Amino acid sequence: MRQVDTRAAELLRTIDPVALGSRLRAARIARGWTQSDLAGENFSVGYVSRIENGTRRPRMSALVALADRLEITVEELLRGASEAEVNEIKLGLSYAELALENGEDLEAEHQARDYVARAEQASLTDLAQEGRFLVARALESMGQLDDAILELESLMESTGGLLAVRCGIALCRIYREVGDLGLAIEVGERLQPVLAENRLEQSDEAIQLAMTVALAYIERGDLSRAARFCTEAIRTAEQLASPAARSAAYWNASIVYSERGDTQAALALADRALGLLGEGQDTRNLARLRLELGRLQLNLDPPNLTEALDHIRRGATELKATSASQAEVVQGDVALARALLLSGQPEQAVETASAARSANPGEATLGLAEAIIVQGEALAQLGRADDARAAYAQAAELLSQLGTDRWVAQAWCELGELNEALGDFEAARIAFRAAASASGLRLGRRSQSRIVETTRD
Repeated sequence: MRQVDTRAAELLRTIDPVALGSRLRAARIARGWTQSDLAGENFSVGYVSRIENGTRRPRMSALVALADRLEITVEELLRGASEAEVNEIKLGLSYAELALENGEDLEAEHQARDYVARAEQASLTDLAQEGRFLVARALESMGQLDDAILELESLMESTGGLLAVRCGIALCRIYREVGDLGLAIEVGERLQPVLAENRLEQSDEAIQLAMTVALAYIERGDLSRAARFCTEAIRTAEQLASPAARSAAYWNASIVYSERGDTQAALALADRALGLLGEGQDTRNLARLRLELGRLQLNLDPPNLTEALDHIRRGATELKATSASQAEVVQGDVALARALLLSGQPEQAVETASAARSANPGEATLGLAEAIIVQGEALAQLGRADDARAAYAQAAELLSQLGTDRWVAQAWCELGELNEALGDFEAARIAFRAAASASGLRLGRRSQSRIVETTRD
């Protein structure tokens, strides 16, 4: 009898007997054999029948003998595929992931779907789930966020352990991106039992999940809770001594300090995060962190224009060659356009903002509105006031189609200041009122009545 490795023995102990029996029956029928033919002289027909019905788990020696009679491998019975096919599926998924990281998201999606189908046909559940996660990431990268959410929610419910946490991180990120901060936070809470059951509380993924939830709290304006998340995550990350986990903790703590107005402390934390992340291979987050570091340097008084422009230019360029979503790429170009504008290069700012606009045509998003705003600001700096006004009007039309959150309110406020600088005070007034509305403020009855009276006069 041939040697069987320990992995096969472990699979036999844990495999669903019904699935094993189904594969044995399919292999027998494919040869045109009866159960008596398969049993031969070594086994009873009843024994073969019980295995095929899933009521009997065979010994390894019996399974090897049955596989030999059918001229297939034990791996095909235990895994639903030969070892060579398993390796081929693994390799195919690795290539799909590489394509995704290189920005070839459509190719990654097609290849991942092909190998998911092969894995499911061979009952390779783990590989099929890994492939579905790749499909979801590719959909996110292509901007098909609703489809990505459906895939991730389904996968998170049907799997567990580390993959469920990774799904949760992606879901939290996407819910934040579409503005549903409540759901982003709820995903983090939903995964706490999974972390505890699988002893993952001190894993890199647990830190990443906590940081992603902290960002949702930041965007909701709950800086105190976000700060508590970051403090606890930094404490855990320091114990792990993991560069990736520590980088994520420092990075998000940097964002909290930035929101609180402490740019120097934020810059120091972001710089530490960049140094740690540079040790790894996470090119997407490395590019995003370069952009964040550049933004912070622009907020210094006075701004560090040379270093800021270098970080933002590198970050925006590198982001395009990763699995970053379309929205992230647009944000990178908008950040670069702003940096160019502040550096006294309005012509280049107009070109870069135009590239950001063309990357997201016809869809009302905050990123597109911000690209138009910075383009208008650059046009104004070039003395093209009428073109700037037209751009601001277009941005206002886009913003009016978006929901109400602090980032939309910030964009309205910026638009008000820019219209005011052009002397268009009516457009500025409308923008400031929209900013107040987007931030949750409402005019009281007394204020409204005064407006009516003023109008009548």
